[in-house]
Amino acid sequence: MTKPTTLSFASPTGAAADGIAVVFAEEGPKLTPAAQDLDKKTKGLLRQAAKIAGFKGKQGTSVDVLAPQGVKFARIVLVGLGKLKDYANDDWLNFGGAVRGKLTGREGDTAHVYLETAKDDITPEDVASFALGAQLRNYTFDKYKSKKPTKNDDDKSLKRLVIHCADPRAAGRAYTPERAILDGVNFARDLVNEPANVLNPAEFAARAKTLTKAGVQVTVLSEAQMKRLGMGALLAVGQGSENTSHVAVMQWKGGGQKGGDPIAIVGKGVTFDTGGISLKPAAGMEDMKGDMGGAGCVAGLMLALAERKAKVNVVGVIGLVENMPSGTATRPGDVVESMSGTTIEVLNTDAEGRMVLADCLWYAQEKFKPKAVINLADAHGAVMVALGKLHAGLFSNNDELSEQLTAAGKETGETLWRLPLGPKYDKLIDSKVADIKNTGGRWGGSISAAQFLQRFIKPDTPWAHLDIAGTAMASEPTEVNRSWGSGFGVRLLDRFIRDQYERR
Repeated sequence: MTKPTTLSFASPTGAAADGIAVVFAEEGPKLTPAAQDLDKKTKGLLRQAAKIAGFKGKQGTSVDVLAPQGVKFARIVLVGLGKLKDYANDDWLNFGGAVRGKLTGREGDTAHVYLETAKDDITPEDVASFALGAQLRNYTFDKYKSKKPTKNDDDKSLKRLVIHCADPRAAGRAYTPERAILDGVNFARDLVNEPANVLNPAEFAARAKTLTKAGVQVTVLSEAQMKRLGMGALLAVGQGSENTSHVAVMQWKGGGQKGGDPIAIVGKGVTFDTGGISLKPAAGMEDMKGDMGGAGCVAGLMLALAERKAKVNVVGVIGLVENMPSGTATRPGDVVESMSGTTIEVLNTDAEGRMVLADCLWYAQEKFKPKAVINLADAHGAVMVALGKLHAGLFSNNDELSEQLTAAGKETGETLWRLPLGPKYDKLIDSKVADIKNTGGRWGGSISAAQFLQRFIKPDTPWAHLDIAGTAMASEPTEVNRSWGSGFGVRLLDRFIRDQYERR
């Protein structure tokens, strides 16, 4: 799949051979020292090219010089830094992705990026964020392309990225945890991008088990075990499929005994959603291979926490099912009993994710007594009508938790927007024949879904529901993601955990 690009850090005066040089200019344009040096060696070629192109150093704009005389580089890219005082939050991350997007490797297999300013005021953390953005942008999913690249094609890929900065050792230390985030995001992306005939519930559970190599404790519950636990809501979703359902439980115990009770992160893992008997329209149904984006995020997060040895206790619980129509499928009008004992009237078998999460949420609370619970799901298309694909929906019973998650979203660029909950909305899911029904009707669909989930949260437990429909799959292209599966939520939740719960 992704062709690996080796990343390293070096001093600004580090030796560089042929390949590609990336240098910068602040708004003006005001060339940075490395850019001035190359301009001098090429007898003013960079300034001349900038003048002809009307380049002013605005952020992200660039000028290309091919085969410049006086230097060994096959290509020089002059990139605008803009005004550094305007940089905030995830700007360095996105800038790294934007720069990486300009590099193809056709002019050489190594790119030297001279990341500096005139005042040398880029911190090691900024450099690490830039590096993470560049590596996130490098992701591709071409596993099923039968046409293999020729040797010559392969030689034209970018194999090395060297970032020259003021303090390469400090930058390397700052990047170490970011490398773990990269692995976690890409793990989630791989899961979401896989076709459903490959990634069925059993295969997803098997991939979750690979996290044991990183130190995560993984247990997979079988259907027999779930029946004994009373997970009737989850099992009802998968009973129409030939593929058996599973629950994967992943524990990272980096906080030890001093870390106390864990944070529970729960994910919806519907590996394919036809809608069941309430069959979806054919158009666009192929996208339902990604209806496990919540579970993919949880798995990716657990990998990231383990790889960076996070000093925190976290448990990830993912419900893995396939929702198919058949003679054994749940019918509209059926009544099932959840693990909590709450009975559910199934009015629409396409409102299935909340039923999967209901049992997983209850299991996580009963088993682990978490200090907070967060669940993620590609839950409802209605949230995209409200928010588009730029924000995920946030529902919570706790203002402090909601504010903490929102802040983490702003820091990482994986932004959230809080939507309402309340008793009047709760009445939408009251049933005449059972305790609750699994849909509240057309209006406020994402809200009634959240109200349904809240019924399975114990009193005084801080809880948040993230509706990631539109952000985890088929998301808008960004500077750091060109993949159909974005890995949304891994960076957000890692930042949240790092800021709020990790033992210092």
